[in-house]
Amino acid sequence: MNRSVAIGAGVVAVVVAVVLYLSAFTVSMTQQAIVLQFGDPRAVVTEPGLHWKLPVVQNVIYIDKRILNLNAPPEEIIAKDRKRLVVDAFARYKIVDSLRFYQSIGDPRNAEDRLKPNFVSSLRNVLGDHTLEELVRDNRAGLMTKIQTAFNQAAQQFGIEVVDVRIRRADLPEQNSQAIFQRMQTEREREAAEIRAQGNEQAQRIRSRADREATVVIAEAERDAQIARGEGDAKRNEIYAAAYSQDADFFAFYRSMEAYKKSMKGDNTTMIVEPKGEFFRYFGAESGGR
Repeated sequence: MNRSVAIGAGVVAVVVAVVLYLSAFTVSMTQQAIVLQFGDPRAVVTEPGLHWKLPVVQNVIYIDKRILNLNAPPEEIIAKDRKRLVVDAFARYKIVDSLRFYQSIGDPRNAEDRLKPNFVSSLRNVLGDHTLEELVRDNRAGLMTKIQTAFNQAAQQFGIEVVDVRIRRADLPEQNSQAIFQRMQTEREREAAEIRAQGNEQAQRIRSRADREATVVIAEAERDAQIARGEGDAKRNEIYAAAYSQDADFFAFYRSMEAYKKSMKGDNTTMIVEPKGEFFRYFGAESGGR
């Protein structure tokens, strides 16, 4: 009798343990859970810890609370300026409404396949309204923000929130790269030629202005020199006149000596004149006579 009671108690304990095991489930800090009864959601659990459910008839699926990555394959996109480019981008998102996420997607493993078309569509719509230069050089950060906003609006139906969108790489297709590179090189060479032409024109204007100013300065300097020479000649003539008026013979002698000095410079001076001419009159008598 006692043995039968012990066996019955053991069986009950095992059954209770199995029921407790099938009824309990735990939710970690990085998870949220949805309790399903025959596939129909019954409860959403967002708090971590130990929780309970009905055994057998209910089961639990777990939804990640962390920020998740969505990687899209490289897509060829036509920009506003009709240039083709291959864009490699990724998005980061988190599930904010686990019930809507489950109802719209079902198995969390299918999330990436369901979200990729919306992500690619947002990429095409935004980048298709902008030029290649805006993406590559001018407004890349602004375009990523626009893509994030567009993707976020499309992803709200899945209960997720897009927290970031990044463009890893945006390149030209291999078959178009060389042609576009040559066209860009030609445009840069044309711009450089225009800049050089403008620089040469500016330099010519500066040189012309400098030449004109130099001509004016030289003319003014020559004018001042002529005035100074004229004043000097006048002063010299005044001095000569004063000297002549004091002693005409000495003045004539002095002028003749100056003429001899200037005309007989060097070692090989040759003069063909009449010896008894007026020029050599002081080579005669001491009084200057012939």
